[in-house]
Amino acid sequence: MVIQTPLKTQRAIVAACLAVLMAAPMAACAQTTERAVSPASAVALAAPIDRQALVGRHSITLTAIDRHAPIMLGNGDLGFTADITGLQTFPEQYSELAPLLTMAQWAWHTFPNPQGYTEQNGLIQVPVPGRGEQPYAWMRSWADAETNPAYTWLRANPHRFSLSRIGLTLADGRPLDFARVTGTTQTLDLWTGALTSRFAYDGQAVEVITRVHPTLDMVMVEVSSPLVERAGLGVRVRYPGVDPAINPDPTNLENEGAQSVAIVAQTDHETRIVRTIDETSFISAIVGDGRVTRAGDAAFDVTASAGDRLTVMVRFDQAEPTAATPAFTDGVRAVTAHWHDFWSDGGAVDFSGSTDPRAAELERRVVLSQYLSAVNGAGELPPQEEGLFSNSWYGKFHLEMHPWHSGWQAMWGHADLLERSLPWYLGNLDNARAEAARHGVQGAWWPKMTGPEGRNSPSLVSPFIMWQQPHPILLAELVWRADNDPAVLDRYGELVEASADLLASWPIADGDRLNLGTPLIPAQENYDPLTTINPTFELEYFRWGLETAQQWRVRRGQARRADWDQVLARIAPPPMRDGLYLPVESVQDFWATAASDACREHAAAPQCKNRDHPSFLMAFGFIPGARIDPEAMRRTFEAVETNWDVRQTWGWDFPMMAMTAARLGEPEKAVDWLFADLKNNQWGVTGMTPRVHLDEHADELVPVSAGAGGVAMAINPDGPGYRRAAETYFPSNGSLLMAVGLMAAGWDGSTGHAPGFPKDGWTVRVEGLTPAP
Repeated sequence: MVIQTPLKTQRAIVAACLAVLMAAPMAACAQTTERAVSPASAVALAAPIDRQALVGRHSITLTAIDRHAPIMLGNGDLGFTADITGLQTFPEQYSELAPLLTMAQWAWHTFPNPQGYTEQNGLIQVPVPGRGEQPYAWMRSWADAETNPAYTWLRANPHRFSLSRIGLTLADGRPLDFARVTGTTQTLDLWTGALTSRFAYDGQAVEVITRVHPTLDMVMVEVSSPLVERAGLGVRVRYPGVDPAINPDPTNLENEGAQSVAIVAQTDHETRIVRTIDETSFISAIVGDGRVTRAGDAAFDVTASAGDRLTVMVRFDQAEPTAATPAFTDGVRAVTAHWHDFWSDGGAVDFSGSTDPRAAELERRVVLSQYLSAVNGAGELPPQEEGLFSNSWYGKFHLEMHPWHSGWQAMWGHADLLERSLPWYLGNLDNARAEAARHGVQGAWWPKMTGPEGRNSPSLVSPFIMWQQPHPILLAELVWRADNDPAVLDRYGELVEASADLLASWPIADGDRLNLGTPLIPAQENYDPLTTINPTFELEYFRWGLETAQQWRVRRGQARRADWDQVLARIAPPPMRDGLYLPVESVQDFWATAASDACREHAAAPQCKNRDHPSFLMAFGFIPGARIDPEAMRRTFEAVETNWDVRQTWGWDFPMMAMTAARLGEPEKAVDWLFADLKNNQWGVTGMTPRVHLDEHADELVPVSAGAGGVAMAINPDGPGYRRAAETYFPSNGSLLMAVGLMAAGWDGSTGHAPGFPKDGWTVRVEGLTPAP
């Protein structure tokens, strides 16, 4: 059974029914319902989803440390990762890949640059057919950094850093001893955004409630215990330096005072400091009902003046704040209201009543993914792959991942969250236009791996990735579809136009047709950039983006551009051979090789390219490729199922394949792929998935830190032959929501309710979702 009622429709129905209830029989209300839900025929109206019950049944409870999964709090721009005490008291109890950080979207640092490296020092000339040589930030091998140290500096800078470490402490700054902690219970109430941690220390009860303010970058802490008064249990705030390693943990407590921590104002209830690290500075305020005392060059202790309760707020600002810090009780109300509104006003999918045993787990993943994306993927910058949890690639964001992180937000009634990051593109239009001009083409050329400054980072792969180029058009289109607001066309019209100009001018003429590449690396990243042309997905995505930009012109009262239409007519067709779509046109024997004994046995031979992302499937899933033959894509999908080395697939591959299966009318396969039992599709208690790599040298035991510089051995959580590279990979969460949104709300041209879910075994109730393109 499938029941779908848009949230706006429900509200319209309720209002209409109330208006006629006193003046007409209930039949009139039923007629109102019929007209509002379906102009052609009556559709039974389900009772609204009980949002609080839906969310509440997936709140997180821990009774012991999960060393791979500390709990996150945040508001999209500030992320705070908490241990079992609700703060960051025992970082040594967690995986080295799960540092306990306080990260902000605006918190970036750059190491000194005494050699004066500039972007030019990381560029080399690469031949482009018909266009001579052009500059790319290309490293042919990692060994290139040994001969050109500019590569290392340019990759590592700027980078994200952690603003603070906030933990519990005893009188005179004595640290807590984890061996004396017992009876731990920790619950994240998703509905209110409050993390409640209860435990005993030396047999005395302790309760810590932690929140992050929704509009200020501020951590709010409430500590209740007899130990507050008896033993001086309080809160220590440390302002760390930046570790040169940066990944995954940028925290450096060894030289935290090497830079400047200056108190600029202090009253009975607030201490304000300016923290300076090299050329980076920020302002922090410690506000509370206790005493604040300095505990070192870069640390402060907060203890209660009296009683067994202590409240502390630690605020962070990039510049001098204009708004005063609110009272603690006002902050609590703001946090509660924020999360109530988030869960109440956006879209929802409820699988209760389903008989498929996987339904409850899918619902859990969906709810937790919404929460994690709101914390990590809804800030003023496109998210990095590990969000605000830890650093990978120096904390830089990968623009090709932006839709996987955040595209779902517009589909699920949260277009405002997606729009927080879109101004970054507008602010970097001049940089993107300059990059396009440097390559002799028009429009805006968007980097792959970058920081807030918009510069592409040197890499073996990054400079040749191009599937991020249509993304601004897709993201703007998703925002437009959410409400058809003409103001959206005005806000992003220039961005769409500039991005489309790149799509139209970058393809290379080859007789009567236009090719993509060379140089080019597709979304499936294991191809030679100097020989690869015409990837199936990128061909269709460039066309989709260009056609969508034409539609934007029409919506804005402008004529279609003839030059764009000429490109649409000439761009190369998606390559096929023997009835199957090829990943790229330049590897004609792909499927024959993939089906060979050597490649079917998952050998790592160079000719075996049946690994990494099967991204060509995205041409009829992620987008509705206009030139894709569904039956040929069905055969291609089956060939992937038979011949792909799925060991090194990534977290977004499984929802991506589910989207293709759904469009092909195979809902059973769509659900099966969402639950593929593979290393990068394991969903932990907090809703995070790891990033796991193949590693023939990895054994059953792996070395871990034992504190004080020691090393111990622990069981490899992923088994021999695999190496865990990160404890989280947030494209998994966003792509799941995009796939479930498509499967539940449908797509342009789909028929029936929840067309991506099987009719047997699934009860799917849907509110407030917008169909996919």
